[in-house]
Amino acid sequence: MHLTEITDLTTPSLDIYRQLRDKAFTQDNSFIADSPKVVNILLETPIKVKSLLATKEYYEEFEELISRKNIPHLFVADKKVMENIVGHKIHHNCMMHGIRPDETVIDELGEQIIMLDEISSTENIGSIARSAAALGVDSYLLPKQGPHPFNRRALRVSMGLASRLKINQFDDIFATLKTLRAKGYKIFAAEVTPDATPLSEVKVPSKWVLLMGHEGKGLSQEVLAACDEAVQIEMEPNIKSFNVGVAASIMMYHFKSHSVL
Repeated sequence: MHLTEITDLTTPSLDIYRQLRDKAFTQDNSFIADSPKVVNILLETPIKVKSLLATKEYYEEFEELISRKNIPHLFVADKKVMENIVGHKIHHNCMMHGIRPDETVIDELGEQIIMLDEISSTENIGSIARSAAALGVDSYLLPKQGPHPFNRRALRVSMGLASRLKINQFDDIFATLKTLRAKGYKIFAAEVTPDATPLSEVKVPSKWVLLMGHEGKGLSQEVLAACDEAVQIEMEPNIKSFNVGVAASIMMYHFKSHSVL
């Protein structure tokens, strides 16, 4: 394992660690992951890794794992130098520059899909990805105009588990819902409405899509009309809703445990 010690902070290969921010993918779909827990999970996947930037202690502890990948650049620096490169204080000892995996086409998604409409919080994107991976909901549909699960913060919140999901970003939610229904999925809208089915009473088919709405606005009437059934979690009186990440987790668990085999 050949390590390159950082002697010049202006080395072009380090630019990605200085410049990349959420929603700022480069043309080659680069992303940055940080912290050993996240980076190590990603190192166990087929994701292409272009470089690591880490302390000597990290390389020594995880030499065997790192050696399994063909990584062109292994940059080593102490924590202070790493902070000078990224421009802020860090609480970890490693970062990774990788290439975001190709999207999964709709035809290759699994039979259970978690789908988002206009979710604006990067943290919620990551939280839902982590819950989906943990519960075995392996397909994740998101709008192209929103945060991506491989955004730096979303990836950290998901603990790198977004890498275990089949991810697809759509342009038109109505066209996408129509396509999914034609492929045999039943579309469930997570929304509090007068005619919504209580979660404990919903009949879950083998192929389903669970659609979550915006954190504040929820789902529009037009989107609700394009779904097959609205579903809501039973709550105490005068409690309006859960956080969307919490609601998605509760609903995915119920849907997975009650799906028709």
